[in-house]
Amino acid sequence: MPYKDLVIINNEKIFKENESFYCDNLDLKVLPEELNKYYHVQYIVRRSKKKGNQKINLKNIKITSNILKLFYFVIKTFKKSDVKYLLISITPYTFFAFLILFIFRKKRFIYLFSSGHEEYEHILGHWFVWIYHIMYRIVTSNSEVIVCHERLFDKNKSHLVYISRLDEDWQSNHKEALLDKVRFLYVGRMSAEKGIFEFLKMFDKLKFDAQLSIVGNSEKKDYLNKNIKLLGYIADSLSLINIYDDHNIMILPSFTEATPYVVDESLSRKRPVIIFEDIDYIVRDKMGIFVSKRDIDSFSKTTKYVMDNYFEIQKNMEKNILPTKNSMIKQISDIIKFKSS
Repeated sequence: MPYKDLVIINNEKIFKENESFYCDNLDLKVLPEELNKYYHVQYIVRRSKKKGNQKINLKNIKITSNILKLFYFVIKTFKKSDVKYLLISITPYTFFAFLILFIFRKKRFIYLFSSGHEEYEHILGHWFVWIYHIMYRIVTSNSEVIVCHERLFDKNKSHLVYISRLDEDWQSNHKEALLDKVRFLYVGRMSAEKGIFEFLKMFDKLKFDAQLSIVGNSEKKDYLNKNIKLLGYIADSLSLINIYDDHNIMILPSFTEATPYVVDESLSRKRPVIIFEDIDYIVRDKMGIFVSKRDIDSFSKTTKYVMDNYFEIQKNMEKNILPTKNSMIKQISDIIKFKSS
């Protein structure tokens, strides 16, 4: 039986159809579903007009379309005593929820995937990021903070929990990589901050034989380059595992990242990862991640090094100790439990 009531408030959007709920972002599904094994979870999110590919197996979901509805749903949870609240990231939406909880002196936890400063600066520009900075300081100074990266960790003020979606399927039954040519794989959104459009321009100019497969939703159905394949959105983890196994290098061209799941997914399948200098902080102590400058010469040299030393790299990757989904959820659950007592 769930231990106590936990209300999760997320800025992300979910689609409702009859009594079922759908999303595209797997984070929206994994965290509430898994925490529901430890708590009775109520999930407060925003409304999406587009049906996602992931069905969320959770009944108690409240969808808001405006601030007044958010206020109503949060206030309604006050009927029960000893309810805990977990805010996901800091946005104007979750900041408003925080203010309500702060005023009514409710126990608050904030889970940060990143500091948010880089994302807001990229989206809003340098002159508006100070607004986010104010929200960040207010929330983190008045909540129990859970972070997923060392860059955000302060042992006196926060708890470090590495995020993960990995289960035993990802870490077993490895297949040998085909090395007859370079087979790049990109898994993620087709959006500007992910750097994929810049990478596509670079890919077109490569002087060696290479293939690129893209997993993720795209408005385009095909590209002029015959070596680029669009595989669409893949919801099934076993199918996604097979796709990783069919490639030999995963690329992550993002301009900004927190702790990207796709890196651990690739490393768990013993497939090296190439990233660019903008996000070199995600490497930490992980073996198998290689950093390139964002130009053709540097990227070509990095790719050649990986291919020439592939089996040695794979051997070193065996030293990686990757977080799992179960360990992540257990840690978060324990923090909420013991910091609430």
